[in-house]
Amino acid sequence: MSRFSQTDPELTHRLSRRGMLGVAAGATAAALVGAATTPATAAPAAASHGGGHGRPVLPPGRLGIQLYSLRDKVSTLGFAPVFAELEKYGYDEVEFAGYTQGSAGPITLAQLKRLARNHGLNPIGSHVGYYSDDPNAYTFAQNLTKVLDDAQALGLKHIGTASGPFRYGSTVDAWKRAAEEFNTYGAAARARGMKFYQHNHSEEFSFATDNPKVRLYDVLLAETDPDLVYLEMDIYWAYSGQFRFSKRPDGSPAPFEPLDYVLKQPHRYPLFHVKDGVSDPSDTYGYRMVDVGDGDIDYKRFISAVTKLRGHRLAHHWQAEHDNPTESFTFARRSSRHLHSLREKDC
Repeated sequence: MSRFSQTDPELTHRLSRRGMLGVAAGATAAALVGAATTPATAAPAAASHGGGHGRPVLPPGRLGIQLYSLRDKVSTLGFAPVFAELEKYGYDEVEFAGYTQGSAGPITLAQLKRLARNHGLNPIGSHVGYYSDDPNAYTFAQNLTKVLDDAQALGLKHIGTASGPFRYGSTVDAWKRAAEEFNTYGAAARARGMKFYQHNHSEEFSFATDNPKVRLYDVLLAETDPDLVYLEMDIYWAYSGQFRFSKRPDGSPAPFEPLDYVLKQPHRYPLFHVKDGVSDPSDTYGYRMVDVGDGDIDYKRFISAVTKLRGHRLAHHWQAEHDNPTESFTFARRSSRHLHSLREKDC
């Protein structure tokens, strides 16, 4: 029996609302944002979903966006116009990277939660720092209770960090020590009905400095409790890690496939970052980041492989992201359009 249910009343409600209000939402978003978007950016939502035959690769109700990609718009326009645009583009979820906004004035967590829900957006997770030298810092290590209080107030199902487990160094024992702290955060999150997760960059796939035969990411997986600590694979950075760390420091081969990590333990990966890149071996990281659909990462293959696992069609959440998009609304629109257009079978 699968540990994931294929029925989701909240999802059904949001999809029904999206169907009823989609046209009105598009008009409202255009009015709110006005000159902030070009005519191309303000294309109707129906065009974003693509055509073709076959089952969509992207599961219904599971497309989100990491709001870090839209930080410029949040700081200048506020959350309301941003959420209106995301609703128009066909997004279902949002992942936070902070709960404050700029020139639009202060907002409470209750207001933020209500605003997201009013636009058919499910607040699915949030990135918070792991640790700091400042005892008052808003991090898991310094203020765990406050971090979890805020996540609970927003109704988040996941609360995590994009910080690597490098707090104590890059040795095996250093990562074991960090893993124990992650287990502590995971237990505290689970007590409140949430999942604690860690988001990777490429360095997590490097090798332990005291044992270069050991990949640090494998230490994290082995030393964290699978019922307490979950992973958000940033697919772009995982493939960057593949480029950078497919050989050990002595030059011996150590190939790996990011997708294999997921297929071996799919229940540990409730969240993904869908970020694209053009392969560039001359770049330190092996890729140049681009809008989703403009790069070389095969998301049709990756998402299909995960969602075809028995019981996992709706068990994962796919968050579009770009660290520094040329125009953030354009990035959000084009990424949604591409991902919605992917089909299991070509025409």
